[in-house]
Amino acid sequence: MQGTGYCERLSGAFWAEPLNAVSNAAFLLAALAAALLLRRQERRDWPGEALTALVAIIGVGSFLFHTMPQRWTLLADVVPIQLFAFCYFGLALNRFLGLSPLVAAAGAILFLAACFGLASVLSPQLPAGMRGSAGYAGFLIGLFGVALAARLRGDGAAAARIAAAGLVFALSLIFRSLDSVLCGAVPFGLHWGWHLLNGLLLYLLLRAAILAPRT
Repeated sequence: MQGTGYCERLSGAFWAEPLNAVSNAAFLLAALAAALLLRRQERRDWPGEALTALVAIIGVGSFLFHTMPQRWTLLADVVPIQLFAFCYFGLALNRFLGLSPLVAAAGAILFLAACFGLASVLSPQLPAGMRGSAGYAGFLIGLFGVALAARLRGDGAAAARIAAAGLVFALSLIFRSLDSVLCGAVPFGLHWGWHLLNGLLLYLLLRAAILAPRT
């Protein structure tokens, strides 16, 4: 691993991370499946369509980073992921918890601040190879928090869908966290599992939002 923090990369070659690169197809498949689901809806879902397009962009950005690890490809990888997470949280507050768009947007901003604060606390406590996963802890807590709130509000279907997505994300976070830790035992790493499971995660989240009743 040279410079990017991923076990699979042993050189600067374009295909030095074949599994990490190809596994990004999971995001494109998730976007395609969500797009097909959107087409079956009775009316346009602009937020759902925007988030679906963002999932496809995530796949492209991550592919670029895992084939050409540079500063600009790092941004192409990270920024769409962060944007999806916080936009989805705001949409979840609106669709699953019934908050107004303004209150939901304010909640998303507070969620952003809380995630950064939690990451800054957790990161120094983790081994060097696992610190990159600290930034995702807030997202995991947020998913289960939304699921619980939806359940308390009486929306069992949404609660089950979001909770299932949370379980998938917990497993994917384990793959990401153990990539460098188990590098000696698994020479090709585990980061590809993060991609595959996150493709499933994003589809489950999109499906939950698309199927949620809208007023």
